[in-house]
Amino acid sequence: MNEAVRPPVEPILEIENLSISFFTRRGEIPAVMDFSCTVMPGEAMGIVGESGCGKSTVSLGVMRDLSNVGKIVGGRIKFQGRDMGEMSDEELRKIRGNKIAMIYQEPMASLNPAMKVGKQLMEVPLIHEKVSKDEAYRRSLEMLKAVRLPDPERVMKSYPHQLSGGQQQRIVIAMALLSKPALLLLDEPTTALDVTVEAGIVDLIKGLGKEFGTSMIFVSHNLGLILETCDRITVMYSGEAVETGKVKDVFDRMRHPYTQGLFRSIPLPGADKNSRPLIAIPGQLPLPHERPKGCNFGPRCHHFVEGVCNAAEIPMVAVDGREGHFSRCVRINEIDWAAVPEGAKTDKEPVKPGAPVLKIDELKKYYNVSANEVFGGGEGRVVKANEAISFEARESETVAIVGESGCGKSTLAKVLLGLETASSGKITLTNRDIQSTPVEERDVDTVSSIQMVFQNPFDTLNPSHSVGSQIIRTLEKFKIGKNVAERRQKMFDLLDLVKLPRAFAERMPRQLSGGQKQRIGVARAFAGRARVVVADEPVSALDVSVQAAVTELLMDIQRESKTTMLFISHDLSVVRYIADRVVVMYLGHIVEQGTTDQIFSPPYHPYTEALLSAIPIADTSVVKKRIVLDGEIPSAMNPPTGCPFQTRCRYKHLVPDNLCETKVPPLKDLGDGHKSLCWLSNEVLAKMEPVISFDKENSGSNAAGGTSPAADNEGTAA
Repeated sequence: MNEAVRPPVEPILEIENLSISFFTRRGEIPAVMDFSCTVMPGEAMGIVGESGCGKSTVSLGVMRDLSNVGKIVGGRIKFQGRDMGEMSDEELRKIRGNKIAMIYQEPMASLNPAMKVGKQLMEVPLIHEKVSKDEAYRRSLEMLKAVRLPDPERVMKSYPHQLSGGQQQRIVIAMALLSKPALLLLDEPTTALDVTVEAGIVDLIKGLGKEFGTSMIFVSHNLGLILETCDRITVMYSGEAVETGKVKDVFDRMRHPYTQGLFRSIPLPGADKNSRPLIAIPGQLPLPHERPKGCNFGPRCHHFVEGVCNAAEIPMVAVDGREGHFSRCVRINEIDWAAVPEGAKTDKEPVKPGAPVLKIDELKKYYNVSANEVFGGGEGRVVKANEAISFEARESETVAIVGESGCGKSTLAKVLLGLETASSGKITLTNRDIQSTPVEERDVDTVSSIQMVFQNPFDTLNPSHSVGSQIIRTLEKFKIGKNVAERRQKMFDLLDLVKLPRAFAERMPRQLSGGQKQRIGVARAFAGRARVVVADEPVSALDVSVQAAVTELLMDIQRESKTTMLFISHDLSVVRYIADRVVVMYLGHIVEQGTTDQIFSPPYHPYTEALLSAIPIADTSVVKKRIVLDGEIPSAMNPPTGCPFQTRCRYKHLVPDNLCETKVPPLKDLGDGHKSLCWLSNEVLAKMEPVISFDKENSGSNAAGGTSPAADNEGTAA
């Protein structure tokens, strides 16, 4: 057919001025207002924003899965040209799970724990296409191969609990794609996965999207993931779309203060905790029934002008010079997008680490597990959770401990805190050996000297007691303050320290947001003048803007109190920003350690190289080597012989005499305290190339609206 007369391509999905409300006993709560977007065939649209902004509600609205309380109160959704509001229940049932499929955040929410994987997969073609059982089995097996699951025949016969989180998510993706849907909705599909597994899933989703021509809506709070997977992006705030356009246009030339605030809150390459600290978005997301007049973002915006931004409802307007780029801001052409917000700290005094406070020497932690732990009997097995761990942490220093789930990070934290005792080795905390003393036998001084900030702020507070009373209880335990009045004053001082109003002392935990609860967790950790604070994924459960605020808070308190911080994380972007030194763990071993600059520059341990490659970076000027690891982490109950990483290493063939498979490598000193557990020769290490580099020609505008970090770091690498 002649190009000139080819009919225009029809969108797969058109959402026009969609409004969704939830009807509760308190009345109508608007969740999504005036939301519009279009998804073309084969296109991926990313939807980003903080928790509660309405991202997932849009997806559930498309699926017509809003339960009894949710209702579409305005606008319409057209799928393949047809208005879904005019479809019968029978027509909607035929579309759901067939032409439109959804992948949820938690894979086990989509899998039946009592049914084998094969049977669950076969249900899709059996129900939707009425094929034979043999044909359904064949298609299911083929799809398991397509999602790169090892030994698909075994997986078909397995129950979901017999598979890892990454394998479960691949099953859910296979189930969604079995009907060859025209539209795939993905709601935070990789949030619960390790970064290396996430990299594999992202590659898989991109590849399958191209192979099957599937259109996608990708809901995420991770801007780096959106850059890697999507063609276009819509940024949501408080139920509204505030900016939309091609990913590159929005990333390089953002034109809404909220979008800019999100980018300033994440540690992109070029951010530095001293010279270029993160800038958190002030304030809180408004509650649905307390939204302000005019611009919803107005109360948190640095560019708010009374009588302009709150005069009337604000429509989406076109951004000059960029087709398809729209913003819900009336001051687009008046704002200096390169200016740093007034009052933001742009330079902080570097802290010089002092003498070692914590020394760990050849620490081992083994668990003896019988073959049948519940009923006894059977041959005993040993789980080697930590294997010959050695490092030290100095006063005022942040040492990051990174690695995938199951590598032994949390076990190490438990031994440090006395929740477990070491099998062998030594831990010295300010001249006291603590490796064999459980927490109940430690004196008050030791307990208060090493404290923890937990990953989930929701589980660390007693729901029945006020925030103030819980902090006072901690002070009592640590014998701080001579009487109730002194402890109450100290409690107020701690609320000041974590930048919370003193009135919060009377509040119950349910009245606090996630970020506020985490601040209370930080206050309790520092209540006893801790020498060492173990922060176990302290920001991973929080929104991007809240992450920035809590990260900066932790570092400000550390500067003031000269605390040593062990920062446990799988997010290497945050680690690069916050850490002075990094310890990389794999299957109970430390495989590499050194300063942050050493870890992020070649030569790398092969595992560190793969971890760095897996970081999603929200910067269009970044060029990454793509290294996707094959296979899963081996079991600590049955670790491989030789090097712990040899079953997944892409360099193994370069080492002679089968050394990788037969002997544990020596800890090689690469100079200046940089150590690596690897058999690779110095010649091979010297030829390693940077994983992360910058494309000089593609250096656009960064979060501040000026030049990309690449402009400051041209030719540099990580």
